[in-house]
This record gives sequence, structure tokens and C-alpha cells, in this order.
Amino acid sequence: MDETLKKQILEVQAGNREVLNDLIKQNNGLIWSIVKRFEGRGYELEDLYQIGAIGFIKAVQKFDFSYNVTLSTYAVTYIIGEIKRFLRDDGMIKVSRQTKATCQKALKIKEDYEKQGKNIGVEEIAKILKVSKDEVIASLEYKNCVESLYDKEDDDSNCLIDRIKTNENEEERTVNRLALKEGLEKLKPREKQIIFLRYFKCQTQKDVAKMVGISQVQVCRIEKQVLSLLGQELKEA
Repeated sequence: MDETLKKQILEVQAGNREVLNDLIKQNNGLIWSIVKRFEGRGYELEDLYQIGAIGFIKAVQKFDFSYNVTLSTYAVTYIIGEIKRFLRDDGMIKVSRQTKATCQKALKIKEDYEKQGKNIGVEEIAKILKVSKDEVIASLEYKNCVESLYDKEDDDSNCLIDRIKTNENEEERTVNRLALKEGLEKLKPREKQIIFLRYFKCQTQKDVAKMVGISQVQVCRIEKQVLSLLGQELKEA
């Protein structure tokens, strides 16, 4: 890595905001190139740029020189991750706050009735909330649509949102693997083998069970435990 850039990163990590602003300007093109991938999601690109810039800042602050990668390569995952997190937390589908509020109230009413062993229809919910039947239907459809993006077809598949075609490139995949390196090194040999076969060799749980010599149920249990641990590692990173 260029010594000047290395010095800038270290200065930012020490709290120098002026140098941070300079690095953002220098990488303006990188941030915009990623932001444009998310065009057409119902958000202003300028707003997504601000979110992407936050991801870039996190990348600089957490940059690990031991990975021996460029800053731009390292930052790609952080920028994409920050934007995806924003889209996910905002409900994936841009809807009005009124629709979200109606949905929450309608679900609460349904839950209260179900606890009493009763069912309640859309028309009754609309009367209680003093809104139209169509508003209740629209709000519940919004919830079902968002949930369907995360539903799994079976225990051996990715959630549907993971199946949506993205512009992920080799650079992003490489950084993702680097980010998990520390967590993977803490795993037991069998755990490492299972994760490697499942996520780096794309083997099914059934195939992995045969290779490792244990049942598919055991593979499933170990995989879930490891993913939970790795998720915690990344949150604390």
C-alpha cells in the first residue's frame, strides 16, 4: 500500500476528521458506483450516497492492514452492507408510515382475538381502526410481501432475498471472506470443515453429512450454531 494512504488511514483512525473528508472525496467515484447499483428502489440517490459514505467511513476506521488488500477493496463490503442494512431496516419496500402503523395495529387486534380463541375478519378490523377495508388489506399485504423476501423454501436453502440476482463481484466476495477470517479461525476442525463445504464448496447438508460421517440433522444443528457464533463475532468486530 502507498505510504501516503497508509498514513492517512492511521490519522483517521486517530480521529483526524480533515483527513477523513479528504479520503471521502478521493473515493467519491467508488461510493457513487456502488450507490447506482441500488437505483430504482424508491430512494433518492443522494440519500443513498450519504448512507454509502457512512459505510466507507466505517471501513476506514476499521481497516486492517494485515489483510493486505487495498482500501477500496476493503470498503466495498462496508458500503454495500450499510446500504443494504438501511433498505432492510426501512422495510425493503417504501411505504407510508400510515400503512406501517395500520399494519401494526391490525396485527395487534388479530393477536388479541386469537389469544381468546376467536377469529376476526378484515371488515371488523377496519371498523375498530376506523379506516377503510382496502387500507387494512393493503397494510397486511405489505407485511406479507416483506416477510416473503426472508422466507426459506426449506431448511437447506437460502432465504429468497439471497436468491435475488445482485451485482456482487469477485472483489466483494473476497472481502466478505476476509471479514470472516478471524471468526473461522476460532472454530473446531469439524465446524470449519462443515462451513467450508457448505459455503465455499456449495454442498448440500445431505452431501456434507455423507462426507463428514454424521447425520444431516447434526450438520444442520452444527451449522446453525456456527452461523450464530459468526454473526455475534461480526457484530462485536
